[in-house]
Amino acid sequence: MDVLWFFEWLDASYLATLSKSSAGMFAVVQMVHLLALALLGGMVLLGDLRLLGVLLRDVASEVVLANTQKWFSIALLGLVVSGVYMSAAVAMKLYYNEMFWAKMAALVVGVVFVYAIRRPLLRHDHQSISPWVLRCVAVASMTVWITVAACGRWIGFS
Repeated sequence: MDVLWFFEWLDASYLATLSKSSAGMFAVVQMVHLLALALLGGMVLLGDLRLLGVLLRDVASEVVLANTQKWFSIALLGLVVSGVYMSAAVAMKLYYNEMFWAKMAALVVGVVFVYAIRRPLLRHDHQSISPWVLRCVAVASMTVWITVAACGRWIGFS
């Protein structure tokens, strides 16, 4: 399915005009994007390193994951909203950028992984889940989100 029409529409939208005309606002939104990325990354690392038994060993992993999940969801929302605003300014450039599509694919995989696999699996008592499963979930989670961040950073170089 070709989505060129969406990027053409986004490039001609009021949001794109606003994004292109206000460098100060763009910088603020970019800052929000980076802060949300830091928050999301921190929550992923905190939760996954707890699952690996590296951090916060004295706190139940269920408690750590319940608290990090709230902030993860807020950060994800901030990333998506700020990302759409920033993308509007360079929509056509992004359409032809392979790293943008790699980031979007990794982002979809990450969101599906978190909300369809990780959260449902980890709602159960972690003592009843094999430690190897917990470790695999943690490593997979970190791998996916590091891929999202790396591809996002690489967009600027390609």
